[in-house]
Amino acid sequence: MIEVEKYLKENHYQNIKYDEPLSIHTSFKVGGIAKVVVTPSSKKKIIDLILFLKENNIPFKVIGKGSNILASDKLYEGVVIKSHLALGNLKVNNNEIIVGSGYSLVKLAYEMAEYQLTGLEFLGGIPGSIGGAAYMNAGAYKKEMKDIVSEVTLINNQGKLVTYKNKDLKYSYRKSILQKEKPLLIIEAKLLLEKGKKQDILEILKKRQKRRSETQPLEYPNGGSTFRNPKDTQAYILIDKAGLRGYKIGGAMVSDKHCNFIINYNKANSLDVKKLIDHIKKTVYLKAGKRLRTEIELFNW
Repeated sequence: MIEVEKYLKENHYQNIKYDEPLSIHTSFKVGGIAKVVVTPSSKKKIIDLILFLKENNIPFKVIGKGSNILASDKLYEGVVIKSHLALGNLKVNNNEIIVGSGYSLVKLAYEMAEYQLTGLEFLGGIPGSIGGAAYMNAGAYKKEMKDIVSEVTLINNQGKLVTYKNKDLKYSYRKSILQKEKPLLIIEAKLLLEKGKKQDILEILKKRQKRRSETQPLEYPNGGSTFRNPKDTQAYILIDKAGLRGYKIGGAMVSDKHCNFIINYNKANSLDVKKLIDHIKKTVYLKAGKRLRTEIELFNW
């Protein structure tokens, strides 16, 4: 890490933490120590840093809001890069917007109401950022990112700046080509929205936020929906029918309120959550013959 420290110092990076708990930076509030956590202040600085790390074979992980990530309890001998400052740009041009990958989904959905642009209401309760949403084709209420993404600009795993059109992203349910190709950095997305009425948009957002607060365990740290829905049913139904509502391992628990949420209800560690995920998979397969697949990304396991 000496070469990283030297690079950061020589290039005047700020917002650097050494030996930083990842539990501070993930919505599960779990995770081991990262040798370096840095929050670059500009697009140039985040791109330069990533290319430097790539060229020097230094491991790194870019995160936005830290949702949908389960970091292990182990030491991470690499650099965690937080993107929200460097990639928090927004440009609105009629019904087309260009938004940085670090931009909050909830914030964006509400801001578009001010521009009287509709199409993002489904993102209004998802606690993530644009980059993660584009990467996994996030969705809710029968709408997905594939319905609004025009193109995504990124640095591919060869270090080249490229733009993917919607068709290039090969979107399907909670999938994109990006999960296979693993780009170094998603920089921004161009979204196509439609004209709407501010009051109508806000009403939908408020109704959906109310429904989420009533049906999801937002009062506890969690990583969002744990499992993808199988084709012919929903994950929470399978988990509930398997008798796992309220099931606990260590400080991790299957939510009483929504069975597809694992919550950190009592100082859980990452292994508690991982063991519970594995137990749910095994139990549901034994009882229903269905193989559940996680929406949550495992990091540093």
